[in-house]
Amino acid sequence: MARLRSALAWIVGIWAFGTLLGGLFGALTSSGSTLDAFLAAGKSLAIIIGVILLVVAVVYAPPILLLRRWWAGYRKRKPFQNDQQEKSLAKFIANDTAMFGLLTIVLAILVAIFGYWIAPDGTRHANRQVLEVEKEKPGFRMTFLQVRSNRAPSNVSLLQKLWSGGESNFREVPVLSHEVVGDSLVVQAYRGKGRAVQRQAFSLVDIAYTRSYSNPALTRSGDRYQFRDIQETERDVSRDELIQTIESKHLVNRRFWLGTDQEGRDYLSRIIIGTRISISVGFLAVTVALLIGLVLGSVAGYFRGWIDDLILWFINVFWSIPTLLLVFPIAFAFGMKEWTIFLAVGLTMWVDIARMVRGQVLSVRELEYVEAARSLGFSHARIIFKHILPNISGPIIVITAANFAYAILIEAGLSFLGIGAQPPKPSWGQMIARNKDNIAYGDPQLALIPGFAIVLLVLSFFLIGNGLRDALDAKTRLKS
Repeated sequence: MARLRSALAWIVGIWAFGTLLGGLFGALTSSGSTLDAFLAAGKSLAIIIGVILLVVAVVYAPPILLLRRWWAGYRKRKPFQNDQQEKSLAKFIANDTAMFGLLTIVLAILVAIFGYWIAPDGTRHANRQVLEVEKEKPGFRMTFLQVRSNRAPSNVSLLQKLWSGGESNFREVPVLSHEVVGDSLVVQAYRGKGRAVQRQAFSLVDIAYTRSYSNPALTRSGDRYQFRDIQETERDVSRDELIQTIESKHLVNRRFWLGTDQEGRDYLSRIIIGTRISISVGFLAVTVALLIGLVLGSVAGYFRGWIDDLILWFINVFWSIPTLLLVFPIAFAFGMKEWTIFLAVGLTMWVDIARMVRGQVLSVRELEYVEAARSLGFSHARIIFKHILPNISGPIIVITAANFAYAILIEAGLSFLGIGAQPPKPSWGQMIARNKDNIAYGDPQLALIPGFAIVLLVLSFFLIGNGLRDALDAKTRLKS
């Protein structure tokens, strides 16, 4: 009960503080009354907190409770044997914030891998543009008429779609109503907020098929149509078959849960596909930083002397170079490619790992097990990588988790400046940069949603880092 009261107090405090800030901002930027601004801010924040609590209760709580239940049963079947690794794992599982961070990162990795299967817009880079529905609010719903494009349909395998998405074979027209008149489908086309509805007519055949370029002739015999499609296949279809096909496959009802951006693209899909960039930059940049930092730090700490002085001087010189000054030469030399940005981010973080590893190696290099390995004639490389580094893995794991968070922040900052992933690739930092002006002009969600995604992912890595630090600390007591 005490933890529940504490959690409720935190939620009420966050709501009150957020309402105060939101009300003040609304009163300064809107023409309405101050009371309306505070009421609107309080209502919006209450909805957001309610959604977050619902997500925690539905998505986070069940797997965490199941994992703890399994762990409790495991401990009953196999009591502790004073094993430090088991105690560390038990402390980590008992840490609420660390489990929250771990589950968030697992979900983010799954979203990054299966993003094109999950996203409502499965096209490459989630780049299906319908300008008529630009900047629509979250929850917006519309019916779209999918008209065949003037090219041969592209068949993409499941693995290809998983890796890079598919290609749209249709031109999409937002419609409010439709009716079949003769050989055509007549629609009331939606042209955007504040614009008059436009009446348009589309041939039934041209909606469902793309006719041949070399022989586009269309022949009608009663209620049947004969023509040749773009793949030079002879077609003979009835009017009723065309109407049934259009009603079932070419009129699509779609809801935009997070609204749309300036180009009318589904914002939820852009956020989902953007997860892949943030996760990949974390993995690749941290891998580069670990490879360089572990080697240089362990060599400097183990051999000491002039080797240590040289590597330490190199570390200090590299540490003094600002991130942007390191990114610009690499970007200009190799072009604005994703891997060059990942490399540049990794090259800015290895110095922290190298200094930490050097200090840890200096503290253990004179211990008995290292001296025993030397007396047995083991090589320096074997002593470093098989005996020393495994015994200092705890601090390395903790700093690696923190470096994941820093890598995501650095990539978002570079994308905000236009140096990271280039359009139309959906990078969270780039999305904030494009929509920062909308915060004060009626569409703040376009900048706040990717900002919240960055905060959530970075916070999760920091929570895991703190949880690992506490779990690996022998002085931290195990929660019962």
